[in-house]
Amino acid sequence: MKVDLFDFELPQDRIALRPVRPRDAAKMLVVRGKGPFEDRGVRDLPDLLEPGDVLVFNDTRVIPAQLEGRRAGGEAKIGATLHKRIDLRRWQAFVRNAKRVKDGDTLVFGGGVTAVAEARLSDGSITLAFGGEEPVEVLLERAGRMPLPPYIAGKREVDERDLEDYQTMFAKEDGAVAAPTASLHFTDALVEALEARGIQREMLTLHVGAGTFLPVKADDTDDHDMHSEFGRISAEAADRLNAARAGGGRIIAVGTTSLRLLESAAKPDRTIAPFEGDTDIFITPGYAFKGVDGLMTNFHLPKSTLVMLVSALMGRERMLAAYEYAIANKYRFYSYGDSSLLLP
Repeated sequence: MKVDLFDFELPQDRIALRPVRPRDAAKMLVVRGKGPFEDRGVRDLPDLLEPGDVLVFNDTRVIPAQLEGRRAGGEAKIGATLHKRIDLRRWQAFVRNAKRVKDGDTLVFGGGVTAVAEARLSDGSITLAFGGEEPVEVLLERAGRMPLPPYIAGKREVDERDLEDYQTMFAKEDGAVAAPTASLHFTDALVEALEARGIQREMLTLHVGAGTFLPVKADDTDDHDMHSEFGRISAEAADRLNAARAGGGRIIAVGTTSLRLLESAAKPDRTIAPFEGDTDIFITPGYAFKGVDGLMTNFHLPKSTLVMLVSALMGRERMLAAYEYAIANKYRFYSYGDSSLLLP
């Protein structure tokens, strides 16, 4: 499909630079397969779901994956955003000023943290091998900063508030360089209300990479190379999800990251299998969903892979109409913005 089919005009003042407080005070647009759009709030979620439904969250934790430094022996400033772990000491990274970096160069970051640029990869990233014996996570805590999305970081400085705001209440497994932002809306009070309603909660892990922010440069979706990310669904979680669906419950993914991993693990008979490994699933209209029955997600960038994903779930014209409605009714977009509940 032509990428331009997923374009829309978004006024700059609709991009949220800070989240609402408390988190569950955000607006939520309910989009069903047909019928009028519903203006609700995140706090209404328990009333919009049924006992026995399961909300599936991503428990990845954002690491301080942005580094600033220079090439050893030179003055040129180098910026690196870690993208994906390769092994204990090596990461793929997107590097600013990459033309000044040659294979074998040592990059010097703050706090005495160094890394050797080993090789350039086909997606434009560079493999960085970190020096020393301390775990890379320790080095990042010393030298790195929170990697806010470019549409926020380009408008204001990252600050102390972001250390809390850009981390979900479920964050547990270190490894993401972008938050699973649909989960940013949840609070203890909301979770308690969901439990009281009989709505189940399940966890999986997908370490969101910086590739989630890369623009689609191809003119046609068939020509886009999707980034890969590491994910894990335990056998126990898969069993509980299958039991819930067998009992009549719906599987509702909280965020596109949870959805992509569930669909990667789903079998043709719509059961969920345990999963551990990389996924580069690219979901566009025409895709037959097997793993999910609905999605809670924020509002996404024009012509992005995530707009294509929600269009696959709900229909392209339906989603573009929903986005037009959201813009007209002052919904806030992107990572710190409002939410939507999509029920095909």
